[in-house]
Amino acid sequence: MSTSPYIGMAGVVLLLVMLTGGIPIGISLGLVGICGLTLILGLEPALIKSGVILFETLSRYELGVLPLFFLMAHVCFAANASRDFFDAAASMFGHRKGGLALASIGGCAGFGTISGSSLATAATIGLVSLPEMRKRGYSDALATGTVAAGGTLGQMVPPSGALIVYGIIAEQSIGKLFTAAIIPAITQVMLYCGAIVILCYFKPRVAPATARASWAQRRSSLVRVIDIGVLVLLVIGGIAVGWFSPPEAASVGSVGALLLCAWRRRLSWSSLGKALNETLRTSGMIYVVVVGALIFSVFISLSGLAEQVAQLLGSVDNSRIVSLMVIAVLLLLLGSVLDGLALMLVTTPIILPIIQDMGMSPIWFGIFLVRAMEIGFIHPPIGMNLFVIHNISKDVSLGRIFKGVLPFLASDFVHLLLLIFIPAMVTWLPTVLGQ
Repeated sequence: MSTSPYIGMAGVVLLLVMLTGGIPIGISLGLVGICGLTLILGLEPALIKSGVILFETLSRYELGVLPLFFLMAHVCFAANASRDFFDAAASMFGHRKGGLALASIGGCAGFGTISGSSLATAATIGLVSLPEMRKRGYSDALATGTVAAGGTLGQMVPPSGALIVYGIIAEQSIGKLFTAAIIPAITQVMLYCGAIVILCYFKPRVAPATARASWAQRRSSLVRVIDIGVLVLLVIGGIAVGWFSPPEAASVGSVGALLLCAWRRRLSWSSLGKALNETLRTSGMIYVVVVGALIFSVFISLSGLAEQVAQLLGSVDNSRIVSLMVIAVLLLLLGSVLDGLALMLVTTPIILPIIQDMGMSPIWFGIFLVRAMEIGFIHPPIGMNLFVIHNISKDVSLGRIFKGVLPFLASDFVHLLLLIFIPAMVTWLPTVLGQ
């Protein structure tokens, strides 16, 4: 057993090699976990333990929240929610300098409440807002950078797929995670909007003002998002105040989305079939990932690697702030070479015990980890949102898109520091609501 931490480290290295080689993350996690458990416990106990994890995971009631929220999102896609959110924000702020960029952030935040995915949010809002901004003379760098960064709101604004997965593998309350994410999501939006305002103050030509919408146009655009807004408030508010458990809220959201889509006359057999197909495909992929992650987590726990890393951090400095900043740097470095979900699933089994030993809440770490994940979506070499936006605007180089993202990256680093120095940003609201 004395060599177990070395087995754990070898497992992590092997996992990174497999992920770099393109092996699906769920398969990689499961295979490394089973091989590691075999070396530590033996073949038969490893297979029995993995089988127990598989059965217990798939039979968990809480896991039903994933396909239901995915169904809600895909049905709302069919209801043209992305265009409505952007139009509402553009009618209110589009006449200001940088107004359409602010509207894009608002559209990403609104769409994130039904999407739960950074890539989907960036792609969907990008298709709507990029042509509008570029047509009105906005800088290519600002337009593309705004949508790439705004897309990361899809992971933070509840209901978030990343927070659901974290809640399952860390065995934390999904409802509490959703509530804890509300203030960080609001502050993230404010920092992004602040970055746009500051940039436009010093370089007004990058985002010229456009014509002011009439009050009739504003009322019309706002009316179109009332139904979706009420549905989102019912789902998220119901979880926050304790009316629904997350699975119950997801059920209410799915039924509400179907009724909303029918009310808008956009529900058809074709759109429903597509929504169900996408829901099953995405849910199946996530289930494989979750089972693999839990097997890998047990392997890391038994190897003692987390304890060794904790001792190493303790030997560097006794300051909790310094330790948290070292962890933040580690997450950002790994985020430059790992996909966001891979980052979460690889690091949670190792770092979560360390965070708890520091006296920090696992709920706080979940929000902090998702913020670090989001930054990985917009900085090279992975930067998946950059590639998504480049695919939408092929005539804009990746270099220009990255230049446009830089002010938002700066605000992201500020946000991470705020979460470290003011953890109450995460923990206060769940405490007030008695969760």
